[in-house]
Amino acid sequence: MPRILAISGSLRAASLSTAVLTAASILAPPATEIVFYTGLAQLPAFNPDLDTREPPPAVKTLRHEIGIADGLLISSPEYARGLPGSLKNALDWLVSSSEFPEKPVAVINTSPRSVEAQAQLRLVLMTMSARLIDEASITLPLLGKTLDPNQIASDHAYSGPLHLALENFVAAIRSIRK
Repeated sequence: MPRILAISGSLRAASLSTAVLTAASILAPPATEIVFYTGLAQLPAFNPDLDTREPPPAVKTLRHEIGIADGLLISSPEYARGLPGSLKNALDWLVSSSEFPEKPVAVINTSPRSVEAQAQLRLVLMTMSARLIDEASITLPLLGKTLDPNQIASDHAYSGPLHLALENFVAAIRSIRK
């Protein structure tokens, strides 16, 4: 059973990034487990002096979750034409870790206008040696909508592309594990 770790780049409670990841968990192919990483706000600011054999507990938890995941599903908003600081901070904590390189990653964008953050995210992930799965990375036009996860999952305009992206992601993960 593929275990996918969902990471929302938003700390906002009513975030579309989080809602689309929750919808993805509803639409996931059978025998697929989607687990949510919820510790983004608890991570300390990246400091190389703390990146030792015994990093802070929140960092150890993040690295453990990344290590046991078969793939990462990331959705993030764009703030000031870039990645949210909390998501970039989490990625910085993973740069020197052994758990991240070659990890399959799919990116779900919720706004066709947030091209800067998506480009930055892809650049950072490629620099960190992620295995980006393009056929599983999509943009859903949710900008300006106030939809909850169930509404996203039940609207075929969103659920169809999201379900196909998840099927492609699971197929890629299975192919890589062979």
